[in-house]
Amino acid sequence: MAIRQISVFVENKPGRLAEITGYLAEGGVSIRAFSIADTTDFGILRLIVSDTQKAAEVLKAAGVAVSITEVVGISIPDITGAFAKVVKVLADAGENVEYAYAFLTPEAGHAYVIVRVDDNAVATAVLQENGIAVIDESSIL
Repeated sequence: MAIRQISVFVENKPGRLAEITGYLAEGGVSIRAFSIADTTDFGILRLIVSDTQKAAEVLKAAGVAVSITEVVGISIPDITGAFAKVVKVLADAGENVEYAYAFLTPEAGHAYVIVRVDDNAVATAVLQENGIAVIDESSIL
């Protein structure tokens, strides 16, 4: 049940993020979730969008370097310790969480979390075995 995520290298300069998100807007692609991590010279923009393939095409046509990665989406209740349980289950299964980010969900009382792990299939199986809801792209589009 992997979700496709777009990753974009972004030069760390004024206006570059506006350009990239503008290309998506002009292409009719909606951003559902995003995360950006930066260094002195560049950032990595990670996006979950309404149409992954179209987003990649629009960005590539604009000369933007794009990669598509499969990540795992999880729905967790808005209660103390819910995320701690998720990462404990993954750690116990030997799965490393490379990065994670959360975003709003239309499901009241829950948050959606995207995690990048070593093995999506193993992570999905162990999460589901432990009663943790794994979401797919249709849940967020």
